[in-house]
Amino acid sequence: MISFHRRVLRILEEGGYLDPSALKEVSAAATRGESVTAMVLQRKTMSEPDLLGVLCERLAVPPVDLDRVEFQPDVHEWMSEELAKRAGCVPIAKMGTLLTIAVSNPFDVVKQDDLRIATGCELRVCLALEPQVQRAMDRLYKKEEQDLNQLLDDQDDHDITVKEQKDDEVTDLGAATADSQDAPIVKLVNMIIYQGIKSKASDIHVEPFEKRVVVRYRVDGSMHEAMSPPKRLQNSIASRLKIMAALDIAEKKRPQDGKFQVKVEGRQIDFRVSVLPTVHGEKVVLRILDSSNLGRSLDTLGFEPRALADFKAAIDAPYGMILVTGPTGSGKTTTLYSAVKEMLTPEMNFVTVEDPVEYQLEGVNQVQVNPKRGMTFAGALRSILRQDPDIVMVGEIRDTETIDIAVKAALTGHLVLSTLHTNDAASTITRMCDMGVDPFMVSSSTLLVSAQRLMRRLCEHCRAPMDAPAERLREIGYTDEDIDGKPTFFRAVGCPRCNAGYAGRFAILETLPIRDDIKRLIVGGKGALDIRNAAVDAGMITLRRCALLNAMRGRSTIDEALRVTLDDRRKVGEAETVEASTEAEHATAGGAPAAEAD
Repeated sequence: MISFHRRVLRILEEGGYLDPSALKEVSAAATRGESVTAMVLQRKTMSEPDLLGVLCERLAVPPVDLDRVEFQPDVHEWMSEELAKRAGCVPIAKMGTLLTIAVSNPFDVVKQDDLRIATGCELRVCLALEPQVQRAMDRLYKKEEQDLNQLLDDQDDHDITVKEQKDDEVTDLGAATADSQDAPIVKLVNMIIYQGIKSKASDIHVEPFEKRVVVRYRVDGSMHEAMSPPKRLQNSIASRLKIMAALDIAEKKRPQDGKFQVKVEGRQIDFRVSVLPTVHGEKVVLRILDSSNLGRSLDTLGFEPRALADFKAAIDAPYGMILVTGPTGSGKTTTLYSAVKEMLTPEMNFVTVEDPVEYQLEGVNQVQVNPKRGMTFAGALRSILRQDPDIVMVGEIRDTETIDIAVKAALTGHLVLSTLHTNDAASTITRMCDMGVDPFMVSSSTLLVSAQRLMRRLCEHCRAPMDAPAERLREIGYTDEDIDGKPTFFRAVGCPRCNAGYAGRFAILETLPIRDDIKRLIVGGKGALDIRNAAVDAGMITLRRCALLNAMRGRSTIDEALRVTLDDRRKVGEAETVEASTEAEHATAGGAPAAEAD
């Protein structure tokens, strides 16, 4: 370091930029290893631009004025504050594996070699004066703190009260931790939760990566990055969420599950918490269970009139089994709870067995599955049948024992509601038989099998009409009658009021009532395709047909209809979507197609 300062001193001396008194003072500073440039600027012997220009010309190093540099938002991912201070540099730009840095000493090869190893990048070195480097470092890395403080300041007006599992009392965390050193973390976590609720997210993901932490929300089935808190707060955020869920904060090597309740603006919202150790720390996922959604009746869920009539006829039956099927996140639980609320009367004894109990319902006896204590679905269901129930809801049928008990309960005078993971209604019948249930028992016990999906709803404020070629419409399943009606199709555009052209979701339902003709097929051992064809001939509206009808009505797009019903028997997955072909034709004509979210 001393040799570099002497080199700078010699440049200034040879150029005659220092008078004798200044030269003597600066020379003494160089001997002590102090910064020559800082001393010259302190004495105001030269201005910063003049000094930087002289040094760059003589040292043959490109200059950079850090006071005028606009740093990119992801600069923290290139180099941490600790690494920048250790190397005495500021990252300016990155292109591939080439990292441009500004340093006050471009000849410190030892630090530059360490920096190459730490970043895995080749370095392009620019010269900046030492005071400029320090100012830029403060501006760059203290902005992170300022952003956090701004986030926390915004949190002050949010009315959030958390009911922690370790205590039955509702605690106002803002008041309880006002004097605590952990108060900023409490505010930050509250803000993450609050923003997730306001965004109508179904899940909140707090994800640790090598150089940063990311908070993402799942809104209408799609993930969106919301914020990136400072990496150093990673463990504190995870610990705070584990405390709220009454989990072990000292356990960092094993998965943990818990729950807590939040009261926001008068609404009580339940959260299910899952903590999973990853290579870069603990990832925390919060499932938001907003009980206000349970107030919806079956009429408001968006089902086709035929499907709604079939479902209502089934829940009005005195006994039998009703199954709602579909993948995770398809709204099965919401449908079941809506059915429960529609059937619930003081004259009924209603019992549920769930894992976990997602929503607490007044007037319903809800049982939490706990395999560690011997409380399995099958074991709980056996006990429930001795509790004189009228209606039983089983959260999910997972094994042969559970479905065997559920079928017998349906045959002995109980109405049983449950879910199963299958692709469509017809394949549910064969799945039950594959699980060991006698086909005769399946046909005798089952009232209705339904398959469900969620479609994203088009934003009415920005949707745009589109032309759909008739041959493409026929390929994906529209009939000549549909096409002759000249329906208007829309595409997603996107505006400030929506999420990439969509706002909210609605359910589509395929219902298969087990009538006499279907019973004969089941007992005869027919496959899912035969059952499906017979049901369609009898008037069943398939998931694909439901989706296409909603696209034709303008509630959603054709691309969305294809996306959510890819498991249909039709081979449409390989067909080019109508939106894509239409946009291509539009682009060929000289227009600029709007981006389709799908």
